[in-house]
Amino acid sequence: MPETTSTDRDLPVPADMLVLYGASWCPDCRRSKAFLGEQRVPFHYVDLEAHPEEDATVERYNDGKRIIPTIVFPDGSHLAEPSNEELAEKLGLRRDAGMTSYDVVIVGGGPTGLTTAIYAARENLRTLVLDRSALGGQAGVTERLDNYPGFPDGIGGADLADRFARQAARYGVELLPAVGVTGIESAGGTARVTTSTGQVLMAGAVLVATGSTYRRTEAPGEADLIGAGVHFCATCDGPFYRDAAEVVVIGGGNSGFEEGLFLTQFAQHVTIVERSGSPRASRLLQDKVADHPRMSVLTDTTVTGFVKGDDGKLASVGLRGADGVESDHPASAAFVFVGLDPNTAWLDGLVELDAAGFVVTDRTMETSVRGVFAAGDVRAGSTKQLASAVGEGAAVALQIRHHLDSVLSGS
Repeated sequence: MPETTSTDRDLPVPADMLVLYGASWCPDCRRSKAFLGEQRVPFHYVDLEAHPEEDATVERYNDGKRIIPTIVFPDGSHLAEPSNEELAEKLGLRRDAGMTSYDVVIVGGGPTGLTTAIYAARENLRTLVLDRSALGGQAGVTERLDNYPGFPDGIGGADLADRFARQAARYGVELLPAVGVTGIESAGGTARVTTSTGQVLMAGAVLVATGSTYRRTEAPGEADLIGAGVHFCATCDGPFYRDAAEVVVIGGGNSGFEEGLFLTQFAQHVTIVERSGSPRASRLLQDKVADHPRMSVLTDTTVTGFVKGDDGKLASVGLRGADGVESDHPASAAFVFVGLDPNTAWLDGLVELDAAGFVVTDRTMETSVRGVFAAGDVRAGSTKQLASAVGEGAAVALQIRHHLDSVLSGS
């Protein structure tokens, strides 16, 4: 990899080399490093764990917010926590697919899309996976997965995502990260796919597997404090709060409880806030949290706002209890896990969506448009679990094979 590191601080950084500020525990930093290495882009890496004095540099570039990765370019401009697509665009990299026609184009490179790609490629189908960010999806930024079959001791999310991608590549799948899709047109069971780079691709079938993203609370002050105390990924940002007296997790589902337990590695105390009368997390997770000496759960409690301190960072979270009494809960950070929104805006009315924006499919996972399928977290009725996402990926691959056969036979 064409990289110099911050452990060699006495080595001068060439004026034409970009600088990446990050940390070893940050999955987005690892993703950006891997992307730059794959593209053979020289860069200098500053490890903030080894050089905490450089935190001030990161905050200076980000208006006082500690956001990583922060990538500074030779012209003085910078990107904070960029997607691969944003980084590739800034670098002017070539991002076109190798062919213009495929049997299967898969939009989304998470576990569902990559599983489908593996199954399709084993059927000798010309298969392309496009992802506007990085391969691996949400699994790739999960600290540890303990309920995925075959790994009795658990496995790191980034490791599992990398295994999916390597297995797909082994079967000849063309993987194109940093490229999104802006539109699909379908006629007669085949489709025209337009990418974010403007390339038009023909496809015998299309799979929508773009997953979902974490929802915001939309409470006052939230938007202004994102990256300065308000976060949506404990794996990514939890280590910033090592020895913090208090952090808050908003959301009492499985994600909130899992991430709350993870945050106890860093914070002295973690409070989970749930607006309903009882948490929605599994009984196992509830028992773990109840037995943890440094965790508390507040139910029937609503977030009313996020309060900024004199230093420009989160100072407290406004709460309202069931009795209507409002209070300020001092906290160094708030991690938000209040549900998921499907990544379907780009479909622009092409297929039927339910009231929440998830893609409606029939029992074969085909959408309202022939030849366009959907699977995984983006599909209405999916369970939003990794094992079922992989299962749907395998199942939809078989349905796509049937569809291609029917198109060829004219039925």
